[in-house]
Amino acid sequence: MRRDIFQAIADPTRRAIIAMIALQPMTPNALAEHFDTTRQAVSKHLKILAECELVKPEHQGREIYYQLEIDKMKEIDKWLEQFKKIWESRFSQLDDLLDTIKKQ
Repeated sequence: MRRDIFQAIADPTRRAIIAMIALQPMTPNALAEHFDTTRQAVSKHLKILAECELVKPEHQGREIYYQLEIDKMKEIDKWLEQFKKIWESRFSQLDDLLDTIKKQ
């Protein structure tokens, strides 16, 4: 069964991994240093992120560096955009209501 990107980002450890490799490509060992977990556990998280195409492994010699796939992140942003418009509309309505209350 193939996971989707929303299942991948549901886990807080995977979100933290995404945040770290957004700054620079990292190896599983380098990532594991930031967590209270094993390298194998980090590798499992990376496998899920790679299955969802949120990260891409790149071999450099004997090391594997994982880097963020920005286009997949844009897919998440596009989905969230619909909610952002709703929230902005509601905040605007709330601002109008507060202005009305202040004037009274």
